[in-house]
Amino acid sequence: MKISKTKKTIKPMQYVESQLYENYIAIDWSSTVMSIARMRSNSMHPKVERDLPAKVKVIKDYIKKLTGKKILTIEETTGAQWLYVELKDFVDKIIICDPYRNSLLKEGPKNDAKDASELCRLLRAGLLKEVYHSNDENYKIRKLVSCYNDLIKAGVRAKNQLSSIYRAYGLNYKKEEIKTDDGYVNHIIGEKLRSIELYEEEKEKYLKIFKEIEKKNKTIRNLRGISGIDKILSVKIYSIVIDARRFADKYNYWSYSGLVKYKMESGGRFYGKKNTKYSRELKAAYKTATQGALKGNNDIREYYETMLKAGIPQKKARNTISRYIATSSYAMMKNSTEYKPYNWRRKIEQ
Repeated sequence: MKISKTKKTIKPMQYVESQLYENYIAIDWSSTVMSIARMRSNSMHPKVERDLPAKVKVIKDYIKKLTGKKILTIEETTGAQWLYVELKDFVDKIIICDPYRNSLLKEGPKNDAKDASELCRLLRAGLLKEVYHSNDENYKIRKLVSCYNDLIKAGVRAKNQLSSIYRAYGLNYKKEEIKTDDGYVNHIIGEKLRSIELYEEEKEKYLKIFKEIEKKNKTIRNLRGISGIDKILSVKIYSIVIDARRFADKYNYWSYSGLVKYKMESGGRFYGKKNTKYSRELKAAYKTATQGALKGNNDIREYYETMLKAGIPQKKARNTISRYIATSSYAMMKNSTEYKPYNWRRKIEQ
């Protein structure tokens, strides 16, 4: 008799549900000292350990002494991923939470012990909003893309600075050459040219790495099937999302991508809309993909023209295209499927 394996389900990344644990632990971490606050399931006030040395071993020893189910929370910082990997196996659940939202609930004086205490109360009440972390190998791609984005920003900055020098002489640095006896200007130009040359070399190295990643990762290869998503965008989108199952549905994914706004209503009156707290990199990726798709001759361009013929304004049509690309990529990453063009036709027929 064959035993069917059930697929492991991952809960969507939403506000952390209040579950029953014996120990609720919160850590306020810094580079030198830390405070640890803990509440039992029947506690009314947290117990705080102050001014402990900021060492992982101290945390592990503290956790090992506790009995029963344990849930731990730490606010998102530069060292959060490292702490997540180090401590994940020592507790039943670990939550890296959003510090921006927590700051809105704080009041009174600020110190490490008080911060840890308030964080512990929020954990116990189930009011923390989780920030996605994983010890999966694919999480390393996110770090790689982050370094690539930093390189692009530095390269664009160097080109803009060089262009501004040429414009001061009424010239174009791509087509013309400055002829001046000013040693300072010549030195600056030489420095910027070397920076740009090094930038181009490093960029090529990243592109080769992205190509190797694409060969190994089927999901990234599938994303390239969507019109407008090239090699770089496919790796970027995957590096940000990693696991699409953490989003409950496409509407949560739209919100995370910055492609929708919240309505503001009260007392039966409508007060307009406001932006969600979204990933700027993911929004930029989908807007870039939209521009690329509309320049070509493909199914998405045909969808756009169909909307224009129906009298839909250009801005609204473009936003619809961005959401269509986002929905398609979300479904592909969540279900490990390939892109199916002309899905929009079925919706129109329905």
